Amino acid sequence: MTWANLLHFYQPYGQKRGIIDAITAQCYRPVAQGILANPQGRLTINFTGALIDQLIDYGYQDVLDLYAEGVRRGQVELVGSAKFHTILPLLSAAEARRQIEINDTANRRAFGDLYAPKGIFLPEMAWDPKLARVIESCGFEWVLLDELAYDGQPAHVDYTKTYKVAGSSLRALFREHRLSATLMSAAVRDVTRLKEAAKADIASGRYVVTGMDGETFGHHRIGYEQMLFDMFRDPAIRTVRMSDIFRLYPEREEVPTVACTWASSEYDIEHGIQFISWNDPDNQIHRLQWRLLRLTTEAVAAMAPDDPAYAGLRNELDSALASDQMFWAAGRPWWMIEHIERGAFMLLSILERVPSAGVEVQARGAQLYNEIMVTAWDWQRSGKIDELTGEVTRQREQHTARIAFKELTDEAGDTGTWRAFMDLMRREEHSAAGRGDYEAAILWRDGWYKLEHKLDIYDALYIVDLFGGPVYILDKLAASVPKEELEATLAKYQVKFDHIRGGQVEQRSN
Repeated sequence: MTWANLLHFYQPYGQKRGIIDAITAQCYRPVAQGILANPQGRLTINFTGALIDQLIDYGYQDVLDLYAEGVRRGQVELVGSAKFHTILPLLSAAEARRQIEINDTANRRAFGDLYAPKGIFLPEMAWDPKLARVIESCGFEWVLLDELAYDGQPAHVDYTKTYKVAGSSLRALFREHRLSATLMSAAVRDVTRLKEAAKADIASGRYVVTGMDGETFGHHRIGYEQMLFDMFRDPAIRTVRMSDIFRLYPEREEVPTVACTWASSEYDIEHGIQFISWNDPDNQIHRLQWRLLRLTTEAVAAMAPDDPAYAGLRNELDSALASDQMFWAAGRPWWMIEHIERGAFMLLSILERVPSAGVEVQARGAQLYNEIMVTAWDWQRSGKIDELTGEVTRQREQHTARIAFKELTDEAGDTGTWRAFMDLMRREEHSAAGRGDYEAAILWRDGWYKLEHKLDIYDALYIVDLFGGPVYILDKLAASVPKEELEATLAKYQVKFDHIRGGQVEQRSN
């Protein structure tokens, strides 16, 4: 099995020193050491420039040097990104290009000439076909996209060929939801179970593409970096760099692609809300944030480049465009006033120091800042955040028929499938706990509890998906339930599940 995995290493600008220290000790250093200790291992890695600056400033150039050695040995491929984790489709072409270029500058500061990226990872895998021209102009040959970007529907990508974005020379690879989620959730903690989860993929002779936050290995999941190293060592898994896929699978198809992120669902695309966590058309705070961002960006852009204040304000603006302030104002369910205030204050502070902005423009900026904060505090104190979550859930259920698995089986007379499924989930919970796979045990426990109490929105299929998909469950239940009945039941469930499921482990409430 040919497996290409991308690790996205990112911490926001201004992250606390203690957190950087902890992640370096738990993840960045041991992952680098594990790569060098396993010469057959291959990885594609994205270091955002914001993280690189902090690692260097905090004395961790030696850790970056370990990754440089991995590049020198041909084990690690470095790819580009946007320095401050901006959502590129929501910026102007000029600002998107600048974020990519200053990210390249930061990487060259750390890696020198070893940083020669062919590919690019977009923050949140946020893609719009209009970005193709920008990315090409920055010198990149390929981009990693979410599988939904292929045509707006899951599980349509043919992983025996590679792709080219229509209207450009830019090539594309598509990240898979299922196996990416299997790794991110630590649903499996040894390679034997990973291969079981990927059994259908192994048999087909295709390649596998996964991508996730690099901090998954050792920081989000303590000790999970060993899983990565076991993948390197297993003779049945051939790990490769992303760029290698184009050489190994030369058959190519041209595709128009669809705008989305790695958290988008088919439902999101149908309703034009692919970027809802950062630009929700129904979110008043988002509208105010983007007005303040545009006002400040336009004021800085109008400055004369030889203005003594220009360089400093331009650099501050780069970091002020980070996506965090919008993400934490989404309220679906992500919410944190500290991030909302910090982002708005950064923009206002820049605007107030642009000499040519004028009193009227600066006063408008101050008004927007005040409106953002008054609205945020009103939402928190009034309970609107809780109401928003409930309202969005109700809206989605109006568009997507929600059928509890118990209603579909036990209450519809198919008691055999219901009992077999519930027994399997409880057995898997106890088996996982017995071998110390506690993340998996929790998944199975929460799953059967939700199904039992009809709290599920396709939780049965989500869990099954992590552990191998319908093939897995059919194998497990073949002796206790007629295969034809089980396939028919799961097929009904699968259509609805695919419609609302995004590509990330932690789903929004909408």
